[in-house]
Amino acid sequence: MTANTNSITAPELNIIGADDNFQTTLEKIYDQDGTVIYNFEVSSNEERIPEPITLQWKVPAINVKGVWKPTTDFNKRIQADWELDNMESRISIDSPVISLFGNSDENILTFACSNAINKLEMNARLREEDNCFYCHITFFTEQHYPLKDFKVQLRLDNQNQHFSDSLKAVSSWWETFEELKPAYVPDIAKKPLYSTWYQFHQNLEVELLLKECKLAKRLGYEAIIIDDGWQTFDSNRGYDFTGDWKPDRIPEMAEFVKSVHQTGMKVALWYSVPFCGEKSKAFKLFKGKFLTEDHRWAPVFDPRYPEVRQHLIGIYTNAAKEWNLDGFKLDFIDDFRFYKDTPTQLGPDADYASINDAVDRLLTDVKEAVTAINPEIFIEFRQKYTGPAMRKYGNMFRAFDCPGDATMNRLRIADIRMLAGNTAVHSDMVTWHEDEPLEIAALQVINTLFGVPQLSIMLSETPEEYINMIGFYTKYWNENADVLMNGDFLPSKPLANYPTKRVSKNGHVIIGVYDTWVIEFNKENKIMDILNGQIADHIVIRSTKDWGAYRCKIYDCQGSLIREDNVVFSKGILEIEVPACGIIRAEKI
Repeated sequence: MTANTNSITAPELNIIGADDNFQTTLEKIYDQDGTVIYNFEVSSNEERIPEPITLQWKVPAINVKGVWKPTTDFNKRIQADWELDNMESRISIDSPVISLFGNSDENILTFACSNAINKLEMNARLREEDNCFYCHITFFTEQHYPLKDFKVQLRLDNQNQHFSDSLKAVSSWWETFEELKPAYVPDIAKKPLYSTWYQFHQNLEVELLLKECKLAKRLGYEAIIIDDGWQTFDSNRGYDFTGDWKPDRIPEMAEFVKSVHQTGMKVALWYSVPFCGEKSKAFKLFKGKFLTEDHRWAPVFDPRYPEVRQHLIGIYTNAAKEWNLDGFKLDFIDDFRFYKDTPTQLGPDADYASINDAVDRLLTDVKEAVTAINPEIFIEFRQKYTGPAMRKYGNMFRAFDCPGDATMNRLRIADIRMLAGNTAVHSDMVTWHEDEPLEIAALQVINTLFGVPQLSIMLSETPEEYINMIGFYTKYWNENADVLMNGDFLPSKPLANYPTKRVSKNGHVIIGVYDTWVIEFNKENKIMDILNGQIADHIVIRSTKDWGAYRCKIYDCQGSLIREDNVVFSKGILEIEVPACGIIRAEKI
């Protein structure tokens, strides 16, 4: 890591917006090795609704190349203070952390808040008048119920290390808070899985599904997620019938799950948790207990009512018991939020004023109820609800939908993974056009290998060479899963969409290269795998020392051994021919 030229030392924090009804205290409780932690408390003699209160500070814009936020995808550039809205974080959207990174991927300043449940706004934007970054965290922008005491911690880190290491440190810090303890991650959560969405959508057929399960299992996939469509014959991609969750399209669900289990696959079902369609029985039953009825998809349940929560918990526990499910895909959690027509005056049977606290209660109870039935059950959430609070209830985080977009899949996997700790990080489901050339289709798969692969292809209609390609990569992933999932993960160049990624463990390094980039061989390893995630037919390696001879095997994207040679890695530049989307395995002689 190059020297950090930005000497940020505990900048002065200002408190803005506190009125006379609330007292504020800011206390430094930790200051060591470039990391400072503050306690921030807002209190009143009696319960009141506070106005927004902001913690603000500035740092000089020295050696800052970009600004990393959890879900900005391609947009990691520096923003001026007159641009765009602030980043919002709450229980079910984003994570309360921002990182300013330098020209060599070094951390300049990473700041985070311990409050991952309540809504807050934060940003780091450049002010042109003084060329400083103005950073802030604002609380109570959506406060509609009174409080008496509010406590959070703020963590500022300007350690001279890779920015991803600072993000991983934030994730570990969040884990120290009792209200953010991550859920247990069963082994099945870190196995490749087959999803029905992109190839079936809502048009599910039981016999074809069973045929696909057998084919997927043969290729190394261990679970299937039955996505939208199992619960209704409506194929309009709408949500009018959500809320009751009867298996209309697969009426003998228990028998179907048993048949899938006989193929060796685990089974999960998809649920759009917040939605209660107007054509459901539940819509009439819970009339008046919705956050909104004016939603583009369907009315949204109000979890502040215990009978709403019990209704949802009952749906999942009954399904887990009666159908012997292995997992759940719980979708659209981010639609539990405050809308312009959300009631602030609640009925007497509501037991929460805060929507976010009610969602916390709901998901905590769901997780406890279904894991009591099956301790190994897996629960998937997708971006943007992949923050530290969501790790309490789910053990699988998936990249947000990006069908056919290999680059976005690669980028989102990395962004989730740096904050996910031991929670399984999955790719979005891989899919491609039936006429896509083999090597281009292979790009879709090879870009997912630093996450857990998900596949959404009609295998029974896929040509043999494509099946060989899928099987080769899946076999490679399964054989190297410990390194890929548990090794030290290092993504490079966030503004260039992570053109290289590497992971290393116990002398085995795996490097993915996704653009015309020179790979640096800077540490001796027993095994070095290079994944050629591009259409180019060569890889360029720069060795920082004389590393000696390695036995190199070159594979194409179908797993055929193309060439095997002894290669000496001397200090300097070396070019190795490798087929598009092929793999190099180099083992120390």
